[in-house]
Amino acid sequence: MKNKKKILICGATGFIGKNLVEKFSENENYEILATYFKTDPHIKKKNIKWIKADLRNQKVTDKATKNVDIIIQAAATTSGAKDIINKPYHHVTDNAIMNSYLLRSSFENKIKHFIFFSCSVMYPSSKKKIKETDFNPNKSIFEKYYGVAKTKLYVEDMCKFYSKISKIKFTCIRHTNVYGPHDKYDLEKSHFFGATITKVLEAKKEVVIWGHGTEKRDLIFIEDLVNFVKLTIIKQKQNFKIYNCGLGKFYSINELTKKIIKKSKKKLTINHDLNKPTIETFLKLDCSEARKQIGWKPKTSIDTGILKTIEWYKKNIKKL
Repeated sequence: MKNKKKILICGATGFIGKNLVEKFSENENYEILATYFKTDPHIKKKNIKWIKADLRNQKVTDKATKNVDIIIQAAATTSGAKDIINKPYHHVTDNAIMNSYLLRSSFENKIKHFIFFSCSVMYPSSKKKIKETDFNPNKSIFEKYYGVAKTKLYVEDMCKFYSKISKIKFTCIRHTNVYGPHDKYDLEKSHFFGATITKVLEAKKEVVIWGHGTEKRDLIFIEDLVNFVKLTIIKQKQNFKIYNCGLGKFYSINELTKKIIKKSKKKLTINHDLNKPTIETFLKLDCSEARKQIGWKPKTSIDTGILKTIEWYKKNIKKL
């Protein structure tokens, strides 16, 4: 019998991390090491070893990455538009520190594959599909995304640097808005999709949208993102690769809200609060590179994803 590969999933109690742990723990070929910090573990299985780890500490990252084959880095300080606008530093310091230490520890412990969840925040607002090569570092990044975008780009560059001085394979995934089970649904910390699900399902008569609701977002269902990660492990050949990951379509906040209302089978009116913070950009990703290199394409339509999310919410968040 072949030795099981050891996968370290960082940030395993977060939105993406929880889904990764659930899916990868189903594969008997992997032994799962899963880090958590403030939130207690939620899954108890024999092939999962939970590690309480403050990844901003080098001694901790050195120990956590020892004898590991694959690292999936899903640990991050994240939040929604409110913090991006009012506390832009919130996404910078901790994320830069933890990723710097994780990368150095991975290099010194000679892991085989490092997967980093980057983001699409560095891309300009556009109504055309954007490829990975469309990013121009000499052009201005959207002002409200500047801190988080620069931090993501720094980590991507560090991955590229280590790929040149080691045999480690690096994958940087520039995903768009992710949604689905285990997302944040409280109105203070959630992204717009999770917040809208909560607003609709708890509303009696109306739903209030922040801003005009005309900005458009590309979204990816969490199951499709997890499948993306699986394929990079199996099929990526390059030592360093940046991939886009999205549905390749965009929808306005108004359109998404109407879809959620329809799928929830409720009759609600929509109003707008123009005094609340919003980020009025347009974005949809060209993911043809991922299809070409690893054979990935999204399988979940926005309507199916919304329905699955509503069903999960009703079962796990609140009985309605």
